Amino acid sequence: MIEIGYHASHEQFAPSRLLALVKRAEAAGFHTAKSSDHFHPWSERQGQSGFAWSWLGAALEATSFPIGIISAPGYRYHPAVLAQAAATLGEMYEGRLWLALGSGEAINEAITGTYWPDKDERNARLLECVEVMRRLFAGERVTHRGRISVVEAKLYSRPRTPVPLFGAAMTARTAALAGSWADGLLLAGHKAQAVRPLVEAFRAAGGEDKPIHLQMAVSWAPDGARAEANAVEQWSVAALGGEASWDLRRPADFDEASKLVNAEALRDTLLITDSFAEIGSALAELAALGVSAIHLHMVGPNQEEFIDEIGGRRLLAAT
Repeated sequence: MIEIGYHASHEQFAPSRLLALVKRAEAAGFHTAKSSDHFHPWSERQGQSGFAWSWLGAALEATSFPIGIISAPGYRYHPAVLAQAAATLGEMYEGRLWLALGSGEAINEAITGTYWPDKDERNARLLECVEVMRRLFAGERVTHRGRISVVEAKLYSRPRTPVPLFGAAMTARTAALAGSWADGLLLAGHKAQAVRPLVEAFRAAGGEDKPIHLQMAVSWAPDGARAEANAVEQWSVAALGGEASWDLRRPADFDEASKLVNAEALRDTLLITDSFAEIGSALAELAALGVSAIHLHMVGPNQEEFIDEIGGRRLLAAT
């Protein structure tokens, strides 16, 4: 039995609507939720980007299930400030918050004017941030000078148990790195054969007994043509390969790079369907990998319809 979560996409929906949606998801039977953390949307068409940490406090107060969030320390967020934010919510809502850490994307993190480095350098900075955050969670007074600097920092308000720090990974190499330091792993995908190598790399590198969460993107609508149109309109960026997603800086850049994307090009990274049976089959195949939770990211605008249908069809209880 795995947990099925609802993904709150701040790039696509206003914070006020997302708050109503996460409450609706819990009422429909979802077991957990997960939040993105963007400064910009991926596309001008999406048109939203609320401050996820403000929203997260309201969402935890309005619900009773666990909620996770993915952030990138070391650029937009100093790791000591991010640790304080997580520790505060962890103290208020003991055991309900988990935090995934990644190396970030320029569209969000380069806004401060800091030099945007290559992936290896970003990974090295991430590991320094993790070390600082863990020491702060432990109540230490921290001074650290390296890629990031911290001087005489100490967290006085902390939960009894430190907030779990997951590693976010899009490749097997990054998943293996996360196995060496993270309390769990956060992946994305909807095809078991594509996700399996990352799961195996994480487990082989020290993550054998640690939880794995998966974000599964789906575009569902009662008819296939509408599902395809929603996918292309809202999530064309998923078709971009290479380093483009990490290095482009503006929503308009992503719109330009993905303007020729069609529904067929999106099917490798996004489940486009009018069938809840197909969604159920994908969930079952992913569950067979031994993941702990699958967070459904429904990319279309018909969020309420999707949440209600998922709950009404007992898909959550059957997984």
